[in-house]
Amino acid sequence: MALPNGAYRGLLATVAAVFVGLVLWFVISLIVQAKPAFSTLGFSWIVQKTWDPTHGKFGLLPFILGTIETTAIALVLAVPIGLGTALALAYLVPHRLRASLGTAVELLAAVPSVVYGLWGLIVLAPLCREYLEPFLTSVFGWTGLFNGPDQGVGLVLAGIILFVMVLPTMVAISRDVLAVVPNDQVEGAMALGATRWQVLRKVVVPGARTGLLGGLTLATGRALGETVAVALVIGNSPYIAHSIKSPAATLPSLIVNNFGEATGTELSALFGAGLVLLVIGVGVNAMARALVRSTARGGAASVAVA
Repeated sequence: MALPNGAYRGLLATVAAVFVGLVLWFVISLIVQAKPAFSTLGFSWIVQKTWDPTHGKFGLLPFILGTIETTAIALVLAVPIGLGTALALAYLVPHRLRASLGTAVELLAAVPSVVYGLWGLIVLAPLCREYLEPFLTSVFGWTGLFNGPDQGVGLVLAGIILFVMVLPTMVAISRDVLAVVPNDQVEGAMALGATRWQVLRKVVVPGARTGLLGGLTLATGRALGETVAVALVIGNSPYIAHSIKSPAATLPSLIVNNFGEATGTELSALFGAGLVLLVIGVGVNAMARALVRSTARGGAASVAVA
């Protein structure tokens, strides 16, 4: 039996209110738990460099930088490879192979993060130490970003693991978005003599840019918040990394490594770290939404001019 319109609207309003209430509860709880740290230390501790609970120092700057750096490395790899894979699955791979290849990529998303971490620590870390890091140093050493000994674990390996973990999200969303670009636009461009590469670059990708930005936002969110896999391969150094090869730490790895034994101000500071991570995530999402709106307006203006 169908619900009356009033009851249906009431049900939807209740569900929405419950969801909003849960979000507010979560945020308020986080703020309440972090308040003692801010009351005791002020706000300057967020950008201080030293994390030493024994001496009452809880600087978060090394972990904020580590979070941003590992996410950046992952996205630098994931954006071109993910977009290229999605274009191949949507337009280039034969139809009989698309489903199986798409399923294989999506299965990567089902692998537990701890498995990725163990794989990175046992398999990839020695390879990074023996081959990848020396190669990067020989090619890009002039930048100063690859100074120091080859250690295997560190920002490079953490970024690679994050890349593998966010790639299925990028590919799945990008493929679905690219697939819904109107076929008449694609066929029209090809009828006018455009090559397949020109069609993909000038028609398909611009037509799907809003959805592609949405996929990038989701991938960024996962990279920012990933914990276990990163904690296993990043080296967990509480100092600012002056080289991409150096061990470092992220806000999530800081929390997971110290939460079990933390008390008092240290425990509150860890909640503060979680609050900072939340603010970073919300900020990234807000910037992505603004970029999506700007892109949508630009696309609409282009259509109007045409």
